[in-house]
Amino acid sequence: MSKPPFRLSAYEVQWLLVVGFATVGYAIYIRYLAIEYSPVGLACDAGLQTVLCKTRLLMTWLFRHSVFGSAALVIAVLHLMRPSIVTLTAGLIVAGLGIVLYNITLSGIAIGLLILGFARPAPATA
Repeated sequence: MSKPPFRLSAYEVQWLLVVGFATVGYAIYIRYLAIEYSPVGLACDAGLQTVLCKTRLLMTWLFRHSVFGSAALVIAVLHLMRPSIVTLTAGLIVAGLGIVLYNITLSGIAIGLLILGFARPAPATA
């Protein structure tokens, strides 16, 4: 007995587009307006205690320890074994954050595995 191919409905594709753009947009905001922006970096390093500084500290700790790439890879392997919209959404979120926030290698492999989650053998003909 073979598994049916994993196919997305139109609503699921729209959901993934919204989630993907929002995730990458937030990651770009954090990278260029919190992590790499010198005035924010100097203020946070001087001891400013704001939500932006706490987020900057958390994100830098996460990408230094390759959390985004590792999590994306684990979720992508789970999606490859048992594809679902939940694992695809979680993998897309973490891999999008990882691509923008310096975990490019592992996140790139994870995106490749997420794409392979759509590949299934063709049904046998009698």
